[in-house]
Amino acid sequence: MTRFAALLLLGWLTNPALQAAPYTPSDDTRVLERLPLRAADPAARELAALRARWRSAPRDPAAAAALARRLFQLAGVDGDPRHVGHAQAALEPWSADPSPPPAVRIARAAILQYGHHFDAALSDLQAAAMAEPDEPEAHAWIAAIHLVRADYDDARAACHRLADLAEPLIGVACIATVDSLTGQAAAASRTLRDALRREGGAEPAQRLWALTRLAEIDERRGAHVEAEAAYREALSLGLRDVYLRAAYADFLLDRSRPAEVLALLSDDGARADVLLLRLAIAAKATGDARVAGWTRELQARFDATQARRDTTHRKEEARFALELLGQAQRAFVLARDNYAVQREYADARMLLEAALAAGQRAGAEPVRQWMTRTRIEAPALAALVARLEAAK
Repeated sequence: MTRFAALLLLGWLTNPALQAAPYTPSDDTRVLERLPLRAADPAARELAALRARWRSAPRDPAAAAALARRLFQLAGVDGDPRHVGHAQAALEPWSADPSPPPAVRIARAAILQYGHHFDAALSDLQAAAMAEPDEPEAHAWIAAIHLVRADYDDARAACHRLADLAEPLIGVACIATVDSLTGQAAAASRTLRDALRREGGAEPAQRLWALTRLAEIDERRGAHVEAEAAYREALSLGLRDVYLRAAYADFLLDRSRPAEVLALLSDDGARADVLLLRLAIAAKATGDARVAGWTRELQARFDATQARRDTTHRKEEARFALELLGQAQRAFVLARDNYAVQREYADARMLLEAALAAGQRAGAEPVRQWMTRTRIEAPALAALVARLEAAK
């Protein structure tokens, strides 16, 4: 797998599986994690080698950046936020450096965006892109941050630059994602589906990422049969990816198929907050007795993030408050504050749902303006807006 393809396993920046506070060791000598190494497990051997290289030279920027990138990939695979804290520890020598090497800048930007410090992350990425114009990773993160903030012109420009540098399927998927959010969803779906056929030999990680993007595009535009086919094809690749599992779980919940969510996530769903949330929602819908314990566990996790004044989890906490606790006003405040920082489709939907439940019609105005400006084709959002209008 190329370094760039590995990065893309994270979905985009706001992978909900990563919205939890990372653990940062108190000193460089502390053991971060022990993994069982098997001769047939090249991924574990690779990580062990990266750790050994970093420990032997913790101030070597190349070693630190390589380890940090790999740890971010693992966070996307298993949803364990400790990997992000370990990546942060590896980059600690450059945390306040105004001009570190480009590889460190890119890895540091990943840490910064994780905490929603988007301006600082963009500053690092733009500097890295200037220093190494042919480095695709910087342009990928730049595109992702602009997408999170709904800055679509800038996102499209970054995607076009990325298309000149990255594997063909990745460039097409990046541009198609932007197009799908700006009034060209059907065309974006066709373009990306054609690229998947044309690039049949692409690495599984690239195909998983592109298929997940295709599934989301089709789901947003209301093409549910096509969306499910793309989700299932992505799952059939056999690669672990928390973002994909959470996205498909949401698709199933929207189709009133909660029993399938329990089957999909029950093997390891409790490890990642985002999967545990979907499990609890599905359990509530099916009358599964486990909902009480899962709800208590989620409340404890959200309480812990509040104690740390960590605000990166607000979208998921809003959904928790609305769907599991029935606290509409609390959900609305969380969703409103979240949308002020990140403005992806899921953030917009969460604000509309919370505003409707809380009777806060005016609070949904930023989403209505975004929908008008972008011409997004999203029947689910349009239906929520219609319900808000009818409730006035």
